[in-house]
Amino acid sequence: MPWIALVVAGLFEVVWATSMKYSEGFTRLVPTLVTAAAMVVSFVLLAWAMRSLPLGTAYMIWTGIGAVGAFVVGIVALGEAATPLRLLAALLIVAGLLLMKLSSSS
Repeated sequence: MPWIALVVAGLFEVVWATSMKYSEGFTRLVPTLVTAAAMVVSFVLLAWAMRSLPLGTAYMIWTGIGAVGAFVVGIVALGEAATPLRLLAALLIVAGLLLMKLSSSS
């Protein structure tokens, strides 16, 4: 169950990062409120997962999901460039996440 909470926390990190972009520097109310709510949910789930997962593993997985998820949203929804080097960088992050999960005893 901690791993499920951690993945969901990472997905909420993608939500808050995306809504922060749409908040235009916290000048738009609804995206700002979505950002704040998603941050709270993400942090609470991360904290709950960290009760039984190692700090380094949990934090790396959480930030990795957020980073790769925001990268994908940027490409798909915001028209950001999907250059070979950017794709390779994202692939390396995913490889690191998989290795971290495989090396975890929890």
